[in-house]
Amino acid sequence: MGITKATPALLFSGTSLLLLPLASAVAQANESESSNVSDTLDPIVVTATLGPRTVGESLSSVTVIDEEEIREKAPNAFQDLLQGQPGISVKTNGSFGKATSVYTRGTSNDSTLFLVDGVRLRSATLGGASWQYFPPELVERVEIVRGPKSSLYGADALGGVIQAFTLDPDRGRTGWVEAGVGNFNTQKTAAGVGGTFGDTRVSLSGVHRETDGTAIVTGGDDKGFRNTAGVGRVAHEFDNGGEVSFMMFESDGNTEFEGGETDFMLRTTALKLEAPVSEYWHQSILFSESRDETENERTSGPSAYETRTRTARWVNTLTWDVHELALGAELMGDKVGGSEDFDENSRSNAALFGQFRLSFGPTDVQMSLRGDDNEAYGTNETGAIALGHSIDRAHRIRLSYGTAFRAPTFNDLYTPRSAFAVGDPTIKPEESETYELGLSGNYQSWFWDTAIFQLDIENMIQWQEVSPWFYKPQNVDEARIQGIELGMGYEAQGWRAGAAVTLLEPENRTEERDLEYRSTQTIKLDLSKQLGDWLLGGTFVAANHRYDYDDYAGTKTRLPGYGTLDLHAGWAFAPGWSSKLTVENVFDKERATAEYSGGGYYITAGRTAMLTVRYDFL
Repeated sequence: MGITKATPALLFSGTSLLLLPLASAVAQANESESSNVSDTLDPIVVTATLGPRTVGESLSSVTVIDEEEIREKAPNAFQDLLQGQPGISVKTNGSFGKATSVYTRGTSNDSTLFLVDGVRLRSATLGGASWQYFPPELVERVEIVRGPKSSLYGADALGGVIQAFTLDPDRGRTGWVEAGVGNFNTQKTAAGVGGTFGDTRVSLSGVHRETDGTAIVTGGDDKGFRNTAGVGRVAHEFDNGGEVSFMMFESDGNTEFEGGETDFMLRTTALKLEAPVSEYWHQSILFSESRDETENERTSGPSAYETRTRTARWVNTLTWDVHELALGAELMGDKVGGSEDFDENSRSNAALFGQFRLSFGPTDVQMSLRGDDNEAYGTNETGAIALGHSIDRAHRIRLSYGTAFRAPTFNDLYTPRSAFAVGDPTIKPEESETYELGLSGNYQSWFWDTAIFQLDIENMIQWQEVSPWFYKPQNVDEARIQGIELGMGYEAQGWRAGAAVTLLEPENRTEERDLEYRSTQTIKLDLSKQLGDWLLGGTFVAANHRYDYDDYAGTKTRLPGYGTLDLHAGWAFAPGWSSKLTVENVFDKERATAEYSGGGYYITAGRTAMLTVRYDFL
């Protein structure tokens, strides 16, 4: 079905998705007026704005994955938490630590900014984050913000921002240990300890996982994965309400792929100071460094890449009455090294930004503006405006417009000419405009949120095969992504349920085709129930077909859709003790994710089971 013909159907479906929840809400208007909005269903988030706000107050499309859900599902990989969330799809070149791309609202992997405790984590050569090397066991919360956020974060927040918050123990929590085994000779051990000493908090957590893995291409051999990761934190609170903290995260290991293997290391360090200057003026200063390093052994020869990003960020927040103004500055420097001799191996970026939040009773207004000056690709100005109105205590409508850009990577600009590829220093940054209309309802036990949006991208960067087995980046003049998202959740009487539906039209308008690897229809259903000491639950995710293109040959391959069911069961069998059994892909479905250049397809693992036992020190 072509893009143009699909438009009426998409708009009709979108209108239905927007109106059905509202109709349901109106039908129970009396209940909604007297109900209290649940804090767990409208939680505080910090990624969508320059400061803490509830999801409703943020005027953004936001999904929060809390610690309870993470511990309940016990995913094998961080990207499993993201798959099927509203507006999110994931592509992997096999299972267990293999190359992973996350597409937010149909944009490229490079267009989703990944933050770890406020620190940007990505490869400056590839552009995107190494999602596959980030362990879910060290995460207590994830915030997914969909929509342009370059006016707050600068480059690469074109599709959205995903922020992971690592473990930070509450007062009184002392520690935990966990061990698990699974098929494919998978083994896992994890432990954490934390304590409070007066006004100082200290914590340290770590995990080790290894597996023989499975075949990642049709007819291939098993490819293993080994990962050791840890996070440490120390924070001290001052009498005036300020706080100074230091955090360090590191993940390293080895992953095998067709034709070779990779030794990897991710690391983030951050020093942060929160300082109230007065009752109306608050300052935040962050100094951080992130590293993404790989050493590769291939049949074609060895290679190594080292990328480092250092950032200094200063934010001043001024408040009066119910209004707020945030002003900030940021300096960021990228440096690359390794076996490739790039024409340029460093670049710096300076930025000034601000956000104005106004509240007039039931109506909120947000405006943000940022200017970036990068020595490699010039200046970029981005801005956003959002309006929100509370129809009543439970229902809210929002309207927003925002611009964003994605920076060319070092690979895009400076890849040295080889037998297979070459960069182009004239490549321009991607630039986008996004329009969004959203409606939400939040009640005592359940919520819904739906949004319809249009995203227009100019100069979209794509690597294309310009001659047999030779690739070069190119700017695509115009792409348009239209979509509708619906998310719903329920939590009461031991039940926890959720649903997410995403409909997309991801169109490369210059070449008149769908964007590669983007499904146009995705659905996710979650259901769990607490039964005394037992917790039983499951997740179903389905997506329709996608396309894989061979630009030089002028052909496309239709990758079939899929549906997978995951089940989990937990048992608290003694004070402090618990066990969990997870079974992913219960029906053992083999799923093709992309074409493999050696013939056949990249495929995911079949049925995957894991049994863990955990002890929490009381």
